[in-house]
Amino acid sequence: MGNVFGRKSQPSRVTEQDKAILQLKQQRDKLKQYQKRITLQLDKERLLAKQLLKDGKKEKALLLLKKKRYQDQLLVKTENQISNLERMVQDIEFMQIEMKVIEGLKVGNDCLKSMHEIMSIEDVERILDETQESIEYQRQIDDMLAGALTLEDEDAVLAELEAITQGEDVALPEVPTEPLPEVPEAAKANQVQFLFHTTQISFHTQVYFLLVPD
Repeated sequence: MGNVFGRKSQPSRVTEQDKAILQLKQQRDKLKQYQKRITLQLDKERLLAKQLLKDGKKEKALLLLKKKRYQDQLLVKTENQISNLERMVQDIEFMQIEMKVIEGLKVGNDCLKSMHEIMSIEDVERILDETQESIEYQRQIDDMLAGALTLEDEDAVLAELEAITQGEDVALPEVPTEPLPEVPEAAKANQVQFLFHTTQISFHTQVYFLLVPD
């Protein structure tokens, strides 16, 4: 019981335009009923006037036809009023549709404005420029890596690819079976130190050419 009495009433969704349309339609229906009733009465009076003429009562028939003429004019006015009411109903309904369209456009414009505030034209241009710079930088690195191989290296790679495709092994030079001559310890140390410095110089040179654009 507490839930029943404590329940909040939902706000009505019926607008003033809906009420106006309902009233106009009710007036239109009443006029159509009146029109139908007058039409039936005119048909009866026309038959009655015809019967009066047969009975020789010409004056009464003439009076009845004058009355019928007046009702005909009322019928025409009623038809015009019905048309006006129907046109007004259509105008209000179409205006409601236009209002909904305008509300939708307003919501869309507000959404676009908020998106434009988040992402300005300057931001878009900056992102596009940075993207283009990244693509160009990557292309330069690819070109340098591709140019690091000599023609002999390219031929060797192609030959190895052809051998793999045909299921053959690439011919490698034979390993010598004779023992290598002994190298003094001092000479070994000098060779190791020389190879270490040479490797460092080669590594730093390659990194420099890879990172520094042309």
